[in-house]
Amino acid sequence: MTRVAVINPNTTASMTATIADAARGAAAVGTEIVAVTSTMGPVSIEGYYDEAFALPGLLLEIGRAEREGAQAAVIACFDDTGLDAARAMARMPVIGICEAAMVTASFIAKRFTVVTTMERSRVPIEELSHRYGMTGRAKVRAANISVLSLEDPNSGARDKLRSEIARAIAEDNAEAIVLGCAGMADLARTLSREFGIPVIDGVGAAVKQAEALVALGLSTSKRGTYAPPVSKTYIGPLSRFAPA
Repeated sequence: MTRVAVINPNTTASMTATIADAARGAAAVGTEIVAVTSTMGPVSIEGYYDEAFALPGLLLEIGRAEREGAQAAVIACFDDTGLDAARAMARMPVIGICEAAMVTASFIAKRFTVVTTMERSRVPIEELSHRYGMTGRAKVRAANISVLSLEDPNSGARDKLRSEIARAIAEDNAEAIVLGCAGMADLARTLSREFGIPVIDGVGAAVKQAEALVALGLSTSKRGTYAPPVSKTYIGPLSRFAPA
């Protein structure tokens, strides 16, 4: 059995439930999904400031998951929050849902549009698209909705998301849509049927990437960039995070 830890780096348990359902829906028979909510940090991650304070709780959960037998981990935030730090800390593969979603989209479409939540999230995702080699293929749009509004059926957030997807198809000539928030994970199949093009959820894409790496017997390289952190003293409230 393959054991994949899916970590929600925000502290909203109801969002973790949505993420867990999407992960289990994508997982193969014989894959155990362990969904975890961070125990410290912001209730949603919307911009660089929230992202910074989400890292300690995220890293604690990834470390715990690996000690408890997880063979891979998924970071279920579309900013790929803490991805490099987690890869340096853990020996198991760690997958970010943004990278997984963009790579998956690139297999099936020449150009695609990421539709995310707020404008402040758009630029970080654009920067990730450059990092992941998707310049010229990926566009990023914001539907101007908050992350937590996706959980409120009376907020109008899902209608705004649909409107932005329609604009992406008409104005960007998008051949596929990537949902730019883990809180949208339950909408991919419905939206794909509605718009008639592939709609990719990063949670499911990341689970499949994690399964593939485990099946191939591949783990994060510990030579160079993702070598274990250098042992040193950390001072103050972060002393518990000091590398051994």
